[in-house]
Formats: sequence, structure tokens, C-alpha cells
Amino acid sequence: MHPMHHPLFIQFLAYFNGNQDYFECHEVLEEYWKYVAPRDKLHPLTGWIQLATGLYHYRRDNYKGADTILKKAELTLRNSLYSPFFDDKEIDALSVIEHIHQTQKNVSLREPFKNWPVNIISISLKDSVEEFISILPNLDDQFLQNKHMLRDRTDILRARNEKRRSRH
Repeated sequence: MHPMHHPLFIQFLAYFNGNQDYFECHEVLEEYWKYVAPRDKLHPLTGWIQLATGLYHYRRDNYKGADTILKKAELTLRNSLYSPFFDDKEIDALSVIEHIHQTQKNVSLREPFKNWPVNIISISLKDSVEEFISILPNLDDQFLQNKHMLRDRTDILRARNEKRRSRH
């Protein structure tokens, strides 16, 4: 299976292009990254994660955070051109770089947030992403902008407490 056809990468693209849930983009791709290249900060998946994080910050008007992380995303993905995780036969990799660059300009000018899609070239990848998009919930802008504060953290807190108990 091509790395960009992995179910978690398909979910990432669906969240990115579908409902622009950049928080969820980060979550699913971090899971994939931990499986493929744990702790490798230069891996292309890191660049994708940084991109989603930067757009999440930008949407929240955190211009400093967006600027910092989008610069890292651009550098990581630019250095990943022709990687199977940034494959220009699957997606329009150069347009992703151009969009990141333009977004950085918009951030520096404090322009209002504007989303953009990843242009998917591969028909089979596009079909898989569109299938997943069809089942995504419609989320309002307020929820997407503040998801880190509004999401249900029950499972996270339970896991954290279990980890604490296991140490004692």
C-alpha cells in the first residue's frame, strides 16, 4: 500500500479538505507518525502535522504561533519533495508548498483566515478521501476554532489517571 493511501492519511486529507478540522488532522496523523517514524522530527508526516497545527493557530488568530509552525511545515515539506509521504503523483505537492508560503504572507499581514484544499491527483486516493468526507459531521466554525477546549476529554483524563496510578 502506498503510504498516502494508509487509512490514517486518508482521514487526514478528509478532515483537511472536508470540514477543515485541523485539530483532528493533527490527531490522526500523529497516530500514523508514531507508527511509522516515532520521534523523527524531520519525517514528512511531521510537516503535515505542522501544517495542520499552523492552520489551527491561524484560524484562532494566534499569528505568532501560526507563523512559527508554518515556517517549520514549509521547510519540512519542501525537504520532503519526492518522498512517498509527499508524493507528487498522489497530490500536487508544489501547490501545497505554494499555499503554505501564501498563508505565511497572509499571517504576517494579519489577514483573516482562509482555508485551502490539498489538490489530490490520484483518482483512487481522491475517491477514498471523498468517501470519508461523505460521513464527516458538519461542525460549526466556533467549535472548529476552539476544539481543544470544547472536546470531550474523558478518555484522555482516564488514561492519564491510570498512568499515574501505575507509577505508584
